[in-house]
Amino acid sequence: MSHNAHLIKIKRALISVSDKTGIVELARDLRKHKVEIISTGGTSKTLKDAGIPVMDISEVTGFPEMLDGRVKTLHPKIHGGLLAVRTNKEHMDTIANQGIIPIDMVIVNLYPFEKTIANPNCKFEDAIENIDIGGPSMIRSAAKNFHGVCVVVSAAFYPAIIAELEKTEGFIGQETRDRMMIEVFKQTYEYDMAIYNYFSKQVTKEEMPVMLNCSCKKAQGLRYGENPHQKAGFYVDQHSKEPSVSKAKQLHGKELSYNNIMDTNAAVELVKEFAEPACAIIKHTNPCGTAIGKDIDEAFKKAFETDPLSAFGGIIALNRKVTKAIADYLSGKFIEVVVAPEFEKAAIDTFELKKNIRLLTIDGLGKNGTRDADYDLRKVVGGLLVQERDLKEIGSSDLKVVTKKSPSVEELKDMLFGWKVCKHVKSNAIVIVKGGVTLGVGAGQMNRVGSVKIAAEQAGTKAKGAVLVSDALFPKPDGVEAAAKAGISAIIQTGGSISDKEVIEAADKAGIAMVFTSIRHFKH
Repeated sequence: MSHNAHLIKIKRALISVSDKTGIVELARDLRKHKVEIISTGGTSKTLKDAGIPVMDISEVTGFPEMLDGRVKTLHPKIHGGLLAVRTNKEHMDTIANQGIIPIDMVIVNLYPFEKTIANPNCKFEDAIENIDIGGPSMIRSAAKNFHGVCVVVSAAFYPAIIAELEKTEGFIGQETRDRMMIEVFKQTYEYDMAIYNYFSKQVTKEEMPVMLNCSCKKAQGLRYGENPHQKAGFYVDQHSKEPSVSKAKQLHGKELSYNNIMDTNAAVELVKEFAEPACAIIKHTNPCGTAIGKDIDEAFKKAFETDPLSAFGGIIALNRKVTKAIADYLSGKFIEVVVAPEFEKAAIDTFELKKNIRLLTIDGLGKNGTRDADYDLRKVVGGLLVQERDLKEIGSSDLKVVTKKSPSVEELKDMLFGWKVCKHVKSNAIVIVKGGVTLGVGAGQMNRVGSVKIAAEQAGTKAKGAVLVSDALFPKPDGVEAAAKAGISAIIQTGGSISDKEVIEAADKAGIAMVFTSIRHFKH
């Protein structure tokens, strides 16, 4: 592709936009450079009302706009003027013989299909009428012929176009045309993808899409991936509205790494489980400390003191404003990232004394808004595994007491707290909790009793009278027996094992209260 400074004079421009933002200013500038303007429908009216001379599309094509505007620019006099190769004598002679005049610039933005379907009251017919036909055809024609035509598909580019026209006295360079061409094919790809996704869901009624399409934009390059020999980048879904690591703004510190982003995501998604002040500390995507409290200072301190050894080099997420007290507490400790909805100014001042710690803010974190209805995607070699996100929540009414002993009110609270935490621990997952604080976490073990022993060892004597949470069923009584040995007083688990009878008997024998959820939270 040529990236030289080849300039084309803009003599004739076609303007047809749904979004009228900035179009009058751009059209005025084009007229200043003696550019003839062709326009359609509502755009033509907007420009004429602003006192800008405009030639209606029907004057060029010889045909009226028809079929409620469905047909207006689909004509050889338009597409011939866009597609003729300027350096090809045969092309130029042909269009001259047909009375077709070249069009040097196309300014088009497409019907707002995505905005239309985002309305919960959108009717099927409304969606159909917002499928643009002429717009994509024109911008694709112009983009195909980008060596001779400049195509502009967003008001975001108008200031740069105006500036270049001013600088060159009415010309546009090849570098700009290259960039605009790439933007066209990006937009038509995303536009068609949105149409396909909507209609495939509406028409086929499939639970999972037949063809999975997603569009993510590069947010930043990364120095490397999980390991220094792996190249990496961070791409974000521009349509996502949910507070997340993808929406984070960095206030301070060195560049985020691949592993930082992975761990920050894990921390943020865990604190989003709680309406009350909460803190989660993550190491290698697993929580090493999680707590809720009457305020964020209490939640933080409880979470950190759960396992300060593992918190070294960890990621801390909080769902309330970070206070100076938290910053002071961390002043002598090595932490990779602190993420929260906001920071007190005094806290930022304290953190900034450590040049490497990353401070991130996420608007809306802690407000417990709705979650995006998207999918979890896992790449495997040659394909993708796709599933709905694990957003299932339970309350005390969903729990089935299966032992002779029932849990106390405090144990029930801890069961529900621990159940939220356990969902974010790699399976086989065991979490020991008491008083809204994790005391021990057994993550990612190949057998469940192994996870129980790790969590119990970490909790130590604090396990006595605590609640044990299991992300899935106990296949044998050995896990319950290990819990009893540690002093656990109550267990919440999925249930449904062929050995349930023996598992319940083991709990009764140990005087442990046990409840079943009938919900599993595997996290691989």
